[in-house]
Amino acid sequence: MAKMEIDVREQICPVPLVVCRKAFKRASPGDILIVKGTHPASKKEIPMACKAMGLEVLKIEDKEGGKEWEIKIRR
Repeated sequence: MAKMEIDVREQICPVPLVVCRKAFKRASPGDILIVKGTHPASKKEIPMACKAMGLEVLKIEDKEGGKEWEIKIRR
């Protein structure tokens, strides 16, 4: 099991989702992906994409007083 960080801070749609989908495909089953971002819409879209791809969203957390977010996903 590997751990992968995906930094999409300061990126706007559709870039964060596209970057995440590519990372999801590269990851092996059981890998943990931590996505860090700032775009509010992506915070909602990435978990929806995970559900559609059969991935498990472990945690969604606000950081930096709500200016950033972090989503932890298991492939």
